Amino acid sequence: MIVDCAVYRDGRRTPGFADLSDALAAARAAGGFVWVGLHEPSEEEFGLVTEEFALHPLAVEDALKAHQRPKLEVYDDSLFVVLKPVVYEPRSDAVSTGEIMIFLGDSFVVTVRHGEGDGLAAVRRRLEQEPETLGHGPTALLYAIADTTVDHYLDVAAELQTDLEELEAEVFSPDGGSRHSASRIYAFKRRITEFRRATGPLALPMSRLGGTGTSLFTPAVPFVDDKARPFFRDVSDHLTRVNDSVESLDRLVSDILSAHLAQTGVQQNDDMRKISAWAAMAAVPTMIAGIYGMNFAHMPELHWLWSYPAVILLMAALEMLLYRLFKRRDWL
Repeated sequence: MIVDCAVYRDGRRTPGFADLSDALAAARAAGGFVWVGLHEPSEEEFGLVTEEFALHPLAVEDALKAHQRPKLEVYDDSLFVVLKPVVYEPRSDAVSTGEIMIFLGDSFVVTVRHGEGDGLAAVRRRLEQEPETLGHGPTALLYAIADTTVDHYLDVAAELQTDLEELEAEVFSPDGGSRHSASRIYAFKRRITEFRRATGPLALPMSRLGGTGTSLFTPAVPFVDDKARPFFRDVSDHLTRVNDSVESLDRLVSDILSAHLAQTGVQQNDDMRKISAWAAMAAVPTMIAGIYGMNFAHMPELHWLWSYPAVILLMAALEMLLYRLFKRRDWL
């Protein structure tokens, strides 16, 4: 469905265009651009936009099916950029991703959003309060969406860092953490992996938009104002910080998992030593009682008056000896 459609002239919104053809014609006549925002459109709904703006069929297919990696594709009449905004839910400790597809041409911007994440209404309102920024054309809009998305990555990375510190404190607590610590660590690693799928592939598109990823084989990206490239480089720098943070979180959670498994193994070894020590202490009286229960006629001390008390004292003495030995070696 079409969420919003507006023409911007000199950075100011000009409403009143219900028809896409009229909006695009007015934008081109005034040297402005039209911004059409859609949320999970159907094939029939998006067909009108595709025909009016002459969007490439491959990009249209990606926009309809969603589930794309962050990327930048250059076509004859437009750019196609995919961003994956991340939503972190502290109550459920879940990381979910949406998708924003951006079609950018010389006089139009079409944004297609999938998922339940934050929409672009806040970006639109903020830009409409900054006509000087919107006056730079579609490039300013692409920058604003990318900058907002990456800045939110920084917030999510900070929240994940806080949660990881709490998880680390739980695992290395004096009681050794709960028996569910391993599952919590694994679930946290899954969240980091989901986060990485959104941030990692975006590095190359941002580098290309900033002009740092261009070469003889990858020429400069069209439809992007050269004056805007430093701003995209700033976004790329922020994204590099996010990716470094994600890499650090992933290494740390892997180390915590390894340490927890080692800690569990040590605890199990301690338990096995204790069990073995108590089993050895139980085996001594069992062995002596077993020997004297064999009912042979000619066994030593069978008819001695003090045989029973002597055997009991011998068992007690051996038990005390074994107890002190195991206690000295920290087996008990």
